[in-house]
Amino acid sequence: EYVHTITYDNGKEFSYHAEISSKLEANGYFAHPYHSWERGLNENTNGLLRQYFPKGVSLADVTKNRIVEAMCRLNWRPRKCLGFKNPYTTFWEYANSQTAGVAL
Repeated sequence: EYVHTITYDNGKEFSYHAEISSKLEANGYFAHPYHSWERGLNENTNGLLRQYFPKGVSLADVTKNRIVEAMCRLNWRPRKCLGFKNPYTTFWEYANSQTAGVAL
């Protein structure tokens, strides 16, 4: 059985980490300060986002349309870790498998 894991950063935005982990039925861990390799997916995603929003670009100047475009491109981009499926498809396949046979 696969155990879900969340690696939290150390910001105050994660003050409800126990609640989040519990609701998601996941193990939660905190990364050590300045150990970016402990948050590999986060760092990789930041790198992918930099293709659309390079360092130094003020996010105040970025339009909602540019954000949606980047989000769509990343969510439809095949990933090796997903067997070369994209995150969008993988998410919905998983969500549908969890609700199969459940009356909504």
